[in-house]
Parts: sequence; structure tokens; C-alpha cells
Amino acid sequence: MRVLITGAAGNLGSALARFLSDGPHDLRLLVHRTPPPPDIAASPRAEVVRADLAEPATLPAACDGVDCIVHFAGRLFAPRPERFLPTTNLEYVQHLTAAALAAGVRKLILISFPHVEGESSPAAPATGRPNGDPASVHARTRLAAEQFLTAAAAGRPTAAVILRAGMIYGRGVLMIEAARWLMRRRLLAVWTRPTWIHLLALPDFLRCVQAAIEGERVAGIYNLGDDAPMTLQTFLDALAAHWGYPAPWRAPAWSFYWAGWCCEGYASMFGTAAPLTRDFIRIGMASYVSDTTRMTRELLPDLVFPTLATGLSLL
Repeated sequence: MRVLITGAAGNLGSALARFLSDGPHDLRLLVHRTPPPPDIAASPRAEVVRADLAEPATLPAACDGVDCIVHFAGRLFAPRPERFLPTTNLEYVQHLTAAALAAGVRKLILISFPHVEGESSPAAPATGRPNGDPASVHARTRLAAEQFLTAAAAGRPTAAVILRAGMIYGRGVLMIEAARWLMRRRLLAVWTRPTWIHLLALPDFLRCVQAAIEGERVAGIYNLGDDAPMTLQTFLDALAAHWGYPAPWRAPAWSFYWAGWCCEGYASMFGTAAPLTRDFIRIGMASYVSDTTRMTRELLPDLVFPTLATGLSLL
């Protein structure tokens, strides 16, 4: 197969490209400005193509001859995400879907997250519903992209696959490395209200994506997660203990929104990145736990790292 990976220079996109580079598939790595890591670009199975998801005319050549697309590309860490997420989360998917359908791509995989269903918990897990009611702009625009892709592909030869992955952890994962950096300096804090999260080790996530690429009958929505959901607070405390750092500070919720407002204001004024935004806090405070029955039945029957206790070795 020829697999097109959008966002191949990004964190998870490059991880998937590296994971697949030793396999049987030919990879087409779509990048905009930033090139992929040199080791991936040098792979004999990889071809780097430049295109702009904001410019539909650049996409047909990238999609030509492709069997499967895995879509990661997007934008994070910029102020006022409500201004750009309707473009980067929804319009980019609309442009890519149109190009994929025109090129006869057999499968388009959209990487998403369980927040699109709204709040969920162990007592009421996310089930893969296509019509959730999330609070954050990031989740609302991703849900709109899911709905567009599903509707556009209905009755067409292109299978629409949506992988709603929980919090992916492992060495090199951007959010995990940021937490390590902050913990080392005693700068990491977390709110007091328990927030449920559903983890998934990076190697198991990559195996799920590979199974979605290769599965002949894979289509629709799949929730991805391990066997042991926990609270964000428990997770961060476990990381701190594993790394030998003090546990994160506890602080009231309002202080995080205030910090996000300050970060966005500074970034807007000086043209810098905004690693913390109010919408990022809003989605971070939303509990999510998923029913992963379909994942285990159709993608990955057995996880290599079914719990955080088994996956701490990755960190």
C-alpha cells in the first residue's frame, strides 16, 4: 500500500512514519514548511511531498496513487484558537476529503479524541456516538470534521475511519516531555477537581493505526484506550514518583484560566507561541473514559501495555 501521512513533521505524525518505515508500505509524507526528521526522510520507503491543506489546488498531486491517508495535521499552541480552529480542524479536513474522494483513495483515517462526545466517565463511558455535545472549541470543530468526513464518504469507495485516541504517553510525546520539564523545575500544577482520563501507550497507539490502515473492513468510529482509566491527578503523581520529582502543585481551577488568559495576551502582543490557552484548559478539565470494545474486537485484541504500571517502562 501507499500511505499518505499528513503532519508527518509533527510529533505523532513523525512517530507513525518512523514506526511504518520498516514495514512493507510505501510512505508519502505530506509536510507544509517544516521538513520531517532526517532519519524518516532518508528511509527508502518514504517520499516527502509539500502541500498546503489551506490550498486545495496543492492536494490532488499529493493524493494521486495513494491507498490510505492518515490525517494528523493541525495547529496548536497559538492564541485565540476559536479564530483558527474552524479552519485548521474543519476546513483542512474538507479540503483533504475532497482530494481523497477525487483520487479514489480507499481509506481516510482521521485522528480524533473522545472529548468530542462531551464529558464521560467510568460510569458513563464514551461509546463512539457521532453527535456529542462538547464544551471546547477544539472538540466541537473536530466533531464537525468527523461528521463532514462521514457524510462525504457515505456511499463512496473511500472508507471513513475515525480513531478517537485517549491520552497517548511514551518517551518523546510532546505533552509528556513538557510535563517532565515542568516537574523538574517544580513548575507543574494541576487543578483540584478529579478529572478522568483514558491512557494509551504510544506503541499500542501506533499498532492501532497500523491495524486501521491494513484492515480490509475497518470503517467508522473506534475509541482507543487501555484497560485502566484513572484521574489526571493520579497519572501526574505517578509520573512524578517514577521520575523522582515532587508531585505537582494543586491549585484552584480559576488560576489556570487566568494563566491561559495571560499566556494568550502575551502571545498576541509579541507574536509568540501560546502553550496555554483558555480553550486548552477547558478541554483539559473535561473527563473522558471510553468503551474500547470495538478497538479490541477489530483492531488490537491484546495491548502490549494494558495499564500505566506496565507502561511506565516507556518513560
